[in-house]
Amino acid sequence: MTPPQELVESPAVRGDFPCHELTEWAASLGLVAGITNRGADFGLSSPEPTGAVLDRWRRFRAGLRPGFQGCHGTAVATYQGNVSGWWVEDDTDGHLTAEPGLLLGVTVADCVPVYLVEAAGPWIGLLHAGWRGIAGGIVERVVAKLCALSGSAAADIVIHCGVSICGRCYEVGSEVYHAATGESVVEQRHLDLRVLVAERAERLGVRRITLSPWCTAHDHATFYSHRHSGGADGRMVAYLGRPSP
Repeated sequence: MTPPQELVESPAVRGDFPCHELTEWAASLGLVAGITNRGADFGLSSPEPTGAVLDRWRRFRAGLRPGFQGCHGTAVATYQGNVSGWWVEDDTDGHLTAEPGLLLGVTVADCVPVYLVEAAGPWIGLLHAGWRGIAGGIVERVVAKLCALSGSAAADIVIHCGVSICGRCYEVGSEVYHAATGESVVEQRHLDLRVLVAERAERLGVRRITLSPWCTAHDHATFYSHRHSGGADGRMVAYLGRPSP
């Protein structure tokens, strides 16, 4: 496999929320793609009062207007036609749309937010890729569905593996390692989820793949990390959309 290039998310602000965004995608593809930072917990199972979390979501959506309306395993949802308001899809880790003005979102705190775009067309996708989803074929499922919907080949898709835990910080047991990689081991191993996503995407024929250099555990002062915090941290929201004209 040819090592994917790094593509760095740069600091940005949406409303009153600090974020990191792919400014290169904004310039070259006309897309808004990013992730919120530590300090704003968007987890819907947060121990905070429900009203406080929902108010945070409302303020975040307001910070992305007027270009967007808003949206939130291995299930894949497709959004077409007249979609408005705030949709929350339980147990759905992959989201696809060709609608401008529709913002896709997934909550993460170590797992990989994977951003996909049809280079010469309107289709985009965002998925949450943890080891279970990767082992279950979420990458293959989303790429196949995006190709079927758009009529494009995998080589026409651009993928970025975003802010997540790095391989040096993510040690797993032998069963998890085998499930995610297919390799049998007898001891704990370090697992790089971004590299796994990139390898699977390349086997499908995707040629333009980039990886974020940020690590949620190393850079825990900026990002939430479930592993580094021992499960006590909140959740960030990764988002992707094409603004309405």
